Amino acid sequence: MIRFNEICKTYVMGDEVVHALDHANIHIKQGEFVSIIGPSGSGKSTLMNIMGCLDTASSGEYYLDGLPIEQYSEKDLARIRNKKIGFIFQNFNLITTMTAEENVELPLIYQGVKASERRARVKEALTLVDLYSRKDHTPNQMSGGQQQRVAIARAVAAKPSLFLADEPTGNLDSATGKQIMDIFKALNKQGNTIVLITHDDSVAAQAQRSIRISDGKVSDINIADNEFGRRGGAI
Repeated sequence: MIRFNEICKTYVMGDEVVHALDHANIHIKQGEFVSIIGPSGSGKSTLMNIMGCLDTASSGEYYLDGLPIEQYSEKDLARIRNKKIGFIFQNFNLITTMTAEENVELPLIYQGVKASERRARVKEALTLVDLYSRKDHTPNQMSGGQQQRVAIARAVAAKPSLFLADEPTGNLDSATGKQIMDIFKALNKQGNTIVLITHDDSVAAQAQRSIRISDGKVSDINIADNEFGRRGGAI
């Protein structure tokens, strides 16, 4: 599904050239649950932005579903971001004046989904994250964990095949973080591809496979080193 070949991303900051990604090589198969782990400033968010077609590389090749990204038109990329990829962010990115139900429904309106199907999808997604009973609550009436579950429901309702999650447990306590990870595991069991960005080793270990990033350089971590491997799982 995703292949990076020698991907580089550089920024010029004054007289300094910053190598946010330095010849990164990554291969992620359809249906995998992969964590990308690294400290702050290591290049994780840059990697996710390129993977999610929100940014472009300075050099190298990015293949999405077997096609180099430069062969997609801007219209194609907009469609991919809207329908194929579900983005989940650390800060939730919910609209504070809208209810949970309205936040989940909004991307479907942009997609042109008819009203009856929107209602069904919203109910299904909020039920999945156990929040349908709070569908009429606004973000300021919910805890951080509930807001993150609404953000996940918003992504789920669009029915993407790829979920990109940037530090989804970063602002949550450990018990709430476990609830969020259980949702991702359930989504993965349904056949969805999950790429989860984190700085937390315990969170990263819950994926099938981990990729470590440091100073823009990436390397695979052996599956036997993570929690999934210790439970006897396999990719």
